[in-house]
Amino acid sequence: MSARSPSEETYEVAIVGAGDVGCAIARELARFDLRIALIEAGPDVGAGTSKANTAILHTGFDAKPGTLEARLVARGHDLLMAYAAEVGIPIEHTGALLVAWSEDEHARFEAIRENARRCGYERVAEISAEELYRREPHLGPGALGALEIPDEHIVCPFTPPLAYATQAVLAGVDLRRAEAVTALERQEAGWLVQTNRGRLTATWVVNAAGLHSDEVHRMAGHGGFTVTPRRGELIVYDKLTRRLVNHVLLPVPTATTKGVLVAPTVFGNVMLGPTAVDIDRKDDTSSTADGIDYLRSLAPRLVPDLAREEVTAIYVGLRAATEHGDYVIGSEAGERYAWAGGIRSTGLTASMAIAEHVRDELDRSGLALRERPGGLPSIRMPNIGEAAARPYAQAEAIAADPEYGRIVCFCERVSRGEIRDAAKGPLPPTDLDGLRRRTRALMGRCQGFFCAAHLTSILAEETGRSAAEIMEVPR
Repeated sequence: MSARSPSEETYEVAIVGAGDVGCAIARELARFDLRIALIEAGPDVGAGTSKANTAILHTGFDAKPGTLEARLVARGHDLLMAYAAEVGIPIEHTGALLVAWSEDEHARFEAIRENARRCGYERVAEISAEELYRREPHLGPGALGALEIPDEHIVCPFTPPLAYATQAVLAGVDLRRAEAVTALERQEAGWLVQTNRGRLTATWVVNAAGLHSDEVHRMAGHGGFTVTPRRGELIVYDKLTRRLVNHVLLPVPTATTKGVLVAPTVFGNVMLGPTAVDIDRKDDTSSTADGIDYLRSLAPRLVPDLAREEVTAIYVGLRAATEHGDYVIGSEAGERYAWAGGIRSTGLTASMAIAEHVRDELDRSGLALRERPGGLPSIRMPNIGEAAARPYAQAEAIAADPEYGRIVCFCERVSRGEIRDAAKGPLPPTDLDGLRRRTRALMGRCQGFFCAAHLTSILAEETGRSAAEIMEVPR
């Protein structure tokens, strides 16, 4: 990626942060006749908090009634379900079972159902222990029953922001990757945005900076919330474990945490987690012995066979927790500034609804929204889910293009043709992490031990970047 000129480029809207929320906002505003910059400090869209969530499509049944989060999660669920079908985002309709392991937990079922009703979700139903074990025969002994939440599903955590950003870029949004905002200066006509690569001017600034949204908020002269990163560690088990779990298995939440879940993934694995520990550093994505030991201690109780299975990976995500029990979203018309902060684990589900809400905030604040003729460009993303027909198994695709029959990542059965397509697409990866999120390469048992060098060579050949740039560890 070539360095930008430090000259002042001018936009009507500058969106800071290209995670789930920032990309969704960019896509939504791209419907209108606006010059938009989407500015991301990391090497790629969705490369921060967004890539390390639990990949659950939430219904909001357990949200706090009356909150903005409750409303936007419910709306976002329906929007993302429809959008996924339209553009090829992997979703598996597993449903969820909230399991009671004690009389106290079982006694809280009615309160949970009432909370769901107050949030507008009416489909929670109790099932007996007998029915629970019929559906989940590998569940540990001693469960007393469960609540079924039939519309909580598993979703690909990687494809949504890539789809949003791809559609936005094709509609004319200027994506500025590896560019960190370092200062905001209010001017008569809007904002001077200083970055580590120069500066630009924008009439409006939209803050969707995730873990760093409080810092950008202070740059804009505001206070009111502080992000405390909350570490969530997860264990991903080998694909041979997928037979052990049919639904998302939820714990009965407490006053302080939603607890640890067991869930299948759209990639054919099973995951256990997350932990929830507040930490100081926003860049500390290291796993801990205590966190992993705690998760491993739960496996024999929840799904005993997991304790005897191989672990494929351990990963850590940081959630943008604040002192508030709700999303922190607002706008200042006089300052031409809007923000979306405190977006925690439900952000993926709510992302499209948050984008609608921010659009409406900007509209009320005076941003002229004139729709472009023709709407957004149509796209179709590669469906990298295990339930989809992958290129390596499509005889017609291989006959038409033999590159789809040349496997270069054997663990995940990713073909040379898929690597080429990713590299030549409208939003090409700049490193191996970006390639992984577009194709599944490097996600399998060997975690890149066998194929990383070969993939680096291919990506360098296809993109013109050096091997050193591609192998650089993402921030």
